[in-house]
Formats: sequence, C-alpha cells, structure tokens
Amino acid sequence: MANDELMVNEELKDKLKPTGRDWAHTVVKAGISSIPIVGGAATELFSAIVTPPLSKRRDEWIESIGEGLKRLEAKFEGFKAEDLSQDEMFITTVMHATQAAIRNHQEDKKEALRNAVLNAAVRSAPEEDLQLIFLNFIDSLAPWHIRILRFFENPREWGEKHNVKYPNWSMGSPGSVLEHAFAELSGRREFYDQLVRDLSSKGLLGIDSLHTTMSEQGMFASRTTAMGNQFIRYITSPLKD
Repeated sequence: MANDELMVNEELKDKLKPTGRDWAHTVVKAGISSIPIVGGAATELFSAIVTPPLSKRRDEWIESIGEGLKRLEAKFEGFKAEDLSQDEMFITTVMHATQAAIRNHQEDKKEALRNAVLNAAVRSAPEEDLQLIFLNFIDSLAPWHIRILRFFENPREWGEKHNVKYPNWSMGSPGSVLEHAFAELSGRREFYDQLVRDLSSKGLLGIDSLHTTMSEQGMFASRTTAMGNQFIRYITSPLKD
C-alpha cells in the first residue's frame, strides 16, 4: 500500500510540476513546506491552484503598464519610456505597485496603482516620501475608501458626472448626501462611518463625522484636505484630458 501511495504521489508531482517561470511558485512552496504537517503532493497541489492565478495577475499587470507607457509616449512630447530605466524613484514605484497589484483583485485598486505608476513616469507625482506614503495608502485602503474620497472632493460635480440628481434640501447632513449618491450605502451608517474615520485618520478627509445638521451649502462642501487632493491626483490617470 505504501508503494502504491508513493507511486501516486510521484505521478501527481509530475502532472503538477510548475514551469519555473513564476516566482510565486517558490514563495508558495517554501511557505507551505515550512508547516510540518503539510508537504509533498499537498504542497504541489496548492501550488498548482495558486500559481496560475498569480501568473495571470502578473502578466495582466505588466501588459497594462506597458500599454500605459506607450500611450504616454504618444501624448507627451519628448517622453521616452526607455529613459525610465535610469529613474530610481520610478523603479521603486513600480516594485511597490507591482507587489500590491498582484495581491489584489479589485479593479479600483489596480487602476489606482497603475495610475500611480504612470504619474511617476511623467514626473507629475509628489515628492518621493509622499509617493511611498500614498502607495501604502492604496494598498491598505478598500475600494469604498477611494470612492468616498473622490465623492467628497466635490459632491455636486460628482453628482453631475454620475447623473445623480439631489433633492432640494434646505438643511441636512453630509451623510444624507452620501447615502443619496450611493444607494448601496443606504442604511449602512456603521460601515461608511468607519470608512470616513479611516480617511480622516490618514489626513485625507477633513471630517470624521457625517451626521451634523447644516445648511445646504455645508452639506455639499468639499471635505478633502490638501493632502487628500494630492492623493486623488496621484491615483488619477495622466492620460485623461
């Protein structure tokens, strides 16, 4: 019986043998092999499940960055992607963004990371230390954080852009405006309050409570800080007009 099991394990290893192209194989295999109760064919099986999606994420990410750089060359006179090989901050940005992109499946976050790389490429990004802070923000924030931050940059303009018509309020709270703009957040006060507190603690929003009654002008006032506005520009594509 032991010999039969050994033969099965060996056959399974041959079938699931990785190509060696993906760095994720080494990482995943080493991590699982360090657990005493898991190893052998189980390690290879896990690698076979996890590695292909990681390879796909990596390849799609690289393709999106390459396409973005080509479009930058077409839009910005004098910009040459090949010159970026000498730009240390750009390389650092790509490394940070790539690791975060492979860890994430949300399109909003991957788009923000891609835009950060493109802004670093055309040197429209902030100072180096702030770029690193912003990259960590993108990695740690949820897509809803980013949506709410963009919304509070200018709620009225956001409404016009997304075809949202607001009631004729005379008084109310910013929370009422937010729930009207995003039907998915209606009745989910605890959830979006936490998102707002997170953004406020990072210095991106200048408000930590959305439930103070105020005039209509106050309800629609911008709530983003100067750093919040910088962050929004950093995650907005330089390819947009």
